[in-house]
Amino acid sequence: MDATTWSEFFANVDTAEMWKSTLDTLYMVGISTVFTALIGLPLGILVFLTAPGQLLQNRPVYAVLSFLINIFRSIPFIILLILIAPFTLVLVGSSIGVTAAIPPLVFGSAPFFARLVEVSLREVDKGVIEMAQSMGASTWQIIRRVLLPEARPGIFAGITITLVALIGYSAMAGVIGGGGLGDLAIRYGYQRFDTGVTLVATAILVLLVQLFQMLGDKLVARFTRK
Repeated sequence: MDATTWSEFFANVDTAEMWKSTLDTLYMVGISTVFTALIGLPLGILVFLTAPGQLLQNRPVYAVLSFLINIFRSIPFIILLILIAPFTLVLVGSSIGVTAAIPPLVFGSAPFFARLVEVSLREVDKGVIEMAQSMGASTWQIIRRVLLPEARPGIFAGITITLVALIGYSAMAGVIGGGGLGDLAIRYGYQRFDTGVTLVATAILVLLVQLFQMLGDKLVARFTRK
């Protein structure tokens, strides 16, 4: 392709609209990540603590929590968007738009992150936990001073993985008018047969994934014990 052909190929790419959609995606992903962490971290800790052989082992509680987490993890996100639309409507007053995409994003990612937190905590050396117990540390002290510091690299890796998944989920939300780059790629790219718009929107999504992955990897490396 010569310069003129490339110019025509991307002629319908509106820079202002693309920038707005990028900000909408960052807003959705940012708010969703915060709520995912606020819900998923304590949920993952609770699942770990109530598991057989752990500090607060309680088989019924563990079974119920594990079952609920597995249910939400197994529902395809596009179906979850539709299933909780009535709840989203009550919560934010609309079932479409940028803000309306946040509740399903949190519902879809919080259980996933909780499971990653549980896995990270399981990797903590039991000897360290037993040592803290022998010194008379309470369950809360063990969580705050042993489990979380020791599992911190894994938790940061988990939130990075979740963040990357949320970017993909946010693009999928465009199918039902969720806003952001996914919505732009579908409405202005796919539905209008404008490949240029779709390619630019996709390129920005890929760039965001690479950026967040790089930042996450740096955090993991910083907090990994040498």
